[in-house]
Amino acid sequence: MAWRRRHWFEHNDSAFAPVALRETVIETLGRTLAWGRVLRSLAPPFARFLERAGTSQVLDLCAGTGRPAAILGTELERAGHAPPQFLLTDLQPHPETWTALRDQHPTWIDFVPDPVDATHIPDAIGHGRARVIVNSFHHFEPALAASILRGACANAPGVFIAEGFERSPLGFLPFALLGMPALLVNPILAPRRKLEKALLTWASPIALAVSAWDGVVSTLRVYTEAELRAMVAPLGDAFEWEYGTYEFFPGGRGYYFSGLPRR
Repeated sequence: MAWRRRHWFEHNDSAFAPVALRETVIETLGRTLAWGRVLRSLAPPFARFLERAGTSQVLDLCAGTGRPAAILGTELERAGHAPPQFLLTDLQPHPETWTALRDQHPTWIDFVPDPVDATHIPDAIGHGRARVIVNSFHHFEPALAASILRGACANAPGVFIAEGFERSPLGFLPFALLGMPALLVNPILAPRRKLEKALLTWASPIALAVSAWDGVVSTLRVYTEAELRAMVAPLGDAFEWEYGTYEFFPGGRGYYFSGLPRR
């Protein structure tokens, strides 16, 4: 069944949702990606992409908390590949969180503390760096998503986008199974607002309901291969594009969409 794209409300990217609730969703997702080894099967195609792009320098656009980049780099290490040099950027930077990640991985993570507009990447930070967007492209509505994708191509040795599912609500089920333990222990492991998160998670169904809603909505927001190719169609034959999928336990499947300049 082909599902129509829906850009419904997500608490995760709403300024009206309480900070503790938004942090709960983000922290749970990060631990789910790490504990569930969700990105393990993404590491080989990402390594091939970097080799073909001829660079070990990566500009992480729309990096959010930076956890997906850190987890992907760790999976590359486990697979025997040297992680690239990730430079984290976002229109709304997270310097406190990024500093902690840089302290954990000082040889391959750094960040830009100032806002970076992914549609107009400064050459000072973009030159020679492949552009990567992991697990955040679905947050953008079509016109902005297309602008970001085409902007990422400007003077880039390559572009790589990945999401943890394809468009189907059933795609959230593997995340739900993996994420339940991460949600339940989050009030203990969270770096701040532990009491608020405990009330949201243990004393009420709010955190569980919001996580389930945001997860299902995310699956309806992701773009199909046809939609992604339509976004880059104005670039003509300047890039060679590849769409592929990767799998993770139990029965999950995500996608990647990568482009390399034609030489």
